[in-house]
Amino acid sequence: MYRTHTCGELRLTDINKEVSLAGWVQTVRKFGSITFVDLRDRYGITQLLFSETLNAALDANPLGREYVLQVTGKVNERSSKNANIPTGEIEIVVSEFKILNKSAVPPFTIQDDTDGGDDIRMKYRFLDLRRNAVKKNLELRYQVNRSARNYLHENNFMDIETPFLIKSTPEGARDFVVPSRMNPGQFYALPQSPQTFKQLLMVSGYDRYYQVVKCFRDEDLRADRQPEFTQIDCEMAFVEQDDIINMFEGLVKRILKDVKGIDYTETLERMTWEDAMFTYGNDKPDIRFDMKVCNLQFPSHLFIGKEPEVSRELLSIPPLGGWGAETILAIAVPGCSEYSRKQTDELTEWVKRPQIGMKGLVFIKCNTDGTFKSSVDKFYTEDKLKAIAAAANANAGDLILILAGTEERTRKAISALRMEMAERLGMRKPDEFKLLWVIDFPLFEFALEDQDGGGAGRWVARHHPFTSPKPSDVDIMINNSPKVEDLDKYLEHPYANIKANAYDMVLNGNEVGGGSIRIYQRDLQEKMFAALGMDAEEQQHKFGFLLGAFEYGAPPHGGIAFGFDRLCAIIGGNETIRDFIAFPKNNAGRDVMLDAPSGIADKQFDELQIRLDLKG
Repeated sequence: MYRTHTCGELRLTDINKEVSLAGWVQTVRKFGSITFVDLRDRYGITQLLFSETLNAALDANPLGREYVLQVTGKVNERSSKNANIPTGEIEIVVSEFKILNKSAVPPFTIQDDTDGGDDIRMKYRFLDLRRNAVKKNLELRYQVNRSARNYLHENNFMDIETPFLIKSTPEGARDFVVPSRMNPGQFYALPQSPQTFKQLLMVSGYDRYYQVVKCFRDEDLRADRQPEFTQIDCEMAFVEQDDIINMFEGLVKRILKDVKGIDYTETLERMTWEDAMFTYGNDKPDIRFDMKVCNLQFPSHLFIGKEPEVSRELLSIPPLGGWGAETILAIAVPGCSEYSRKQTDELTEWVKRPQIGMKGLVFIKCNTDGTFKSSVDKFYTEDKLKAIAAAANANAGDLILILAGTEERTRKAISALRMEMAERLGMRKPDEFKLLWVIDFPLFEFALEDQDGGGAGRWVARHHPFTSPKPSDVDIMINNSPKVEDLDKYLEHPYANIKANAYDMVLNGNEVGGGSIRIYQRDLQEKMFAALGMDAEEQQHKFGFLLGAFEYGAPPHGGIAFGFDRLCAIIGGNETIRDFIAFPKNNAGRDVMLDAPSGIADKQFDELQIRLDLKG
């Protein structure tokens, strides 16, 4: 037997027990005739005491960091206790030891404050996983997984596996493709999601399905994306939107309770997509703090029934006009009116960065004495500045930041600026959680430019082509042609106003789950495909199996998929999913530990009957 206990298990109640431990050497500290060793395993660290009688043996077989060691000895109370670890009141007085395996000098220090950079740690990920900080992330991931499974099991959901080798179908991103040796010239695709399979399971009568499942998308990466990622994928039959929302509010509340000890009792706010865009500049707002967007000017066709907070006359100044002020948006940042010229200049440079893309920034300081100071004082009277401050809900001591430009870019920029200021002011607390539902998305977007190789001047699905329109909008879709005669007037087309029966769950400014009530009638699904530019032949080729299934008693159904990696990261106080995946890819989509992707042997090309002809 290598061990009787783990390195995190023993306490004062175990004094005088004869025990065996096994693990990795964390540190070695020699003090004259005695030596202390910290032994580490998955469960913790225990101090070992090698007395004078064993020091000669240690000198003959010296221990190094990360050596695999087995010891036998007696549990003893420590004279110098360590309150920072659970085993800090005891130590093992070693009577026997055995080096099970030696270790080369590690390429970085295996401890929380490691000296290893990202690249070297990813290359030696199997060593990085020994660090306590990484271990805690994977333990949290397991807790989230276990909590979700328990909740779904208790609510009658059935875990059903679906295939990884499937047919390539359009779902919004590029597929990873796999050649078939048995079917030369033909290819499988790895699933971007189990979407069509879970709908087929509803047709099959399995009315509550779930799966913690790998999904694959060949897309450009950033901190919160990986080419392979995990979803908690769920579907229910005989449900409406409220049924889904109530069920999966319960799921996330259960996870927060089980994993973080948070009793989240409040009912989640439901915010329409339009209100989210108007009030926060994006469709996944962080509502832990206020700082709402003030719409000083905006294109009237986007927010029907809303009026700008300030008349256009107040904003006819050269800087904004020179920035192509289709939209003018502002936020009031609390308590920052004392910002120096250096600080406001730094913010101006921040919004000019390519990833933000603005041409400049206007600020108004709402001084505590009731006066105003602005970067555009020569254009604005005190009364005009006061009117803007009132519209922005600014208080004395606040700093108003104003951006102007084209609609889409300016909303993205003001949203990013809002989050940046909240970060700087400590408003985005990692141990505070705020959930939100965003509903009533547009069903379609209109592609004025080619976005995905499908051509310009056409409708594309905002979510995916299986999302149902709101019941009140079904007739609009059925009774109107999707064709847009005048591209300049696409916003006047009936399809521009169709709302999707869809919903996203937002946690701390991140979309953690999204889903919809699905189309389940063949004629409506065919109408949807046609709106996206698929003729009858293409529909049959790509989705004939699903259309055919809808002819055999398909029930009303809907579902949701949670980004499991992202949910774990946010609950763990980090928005980078890579830290919560055991073996992630880097930002170039490479596994630097395995050196993958890599070439394959000529023999494999021959077996697949494929010839490699790289272009460019």
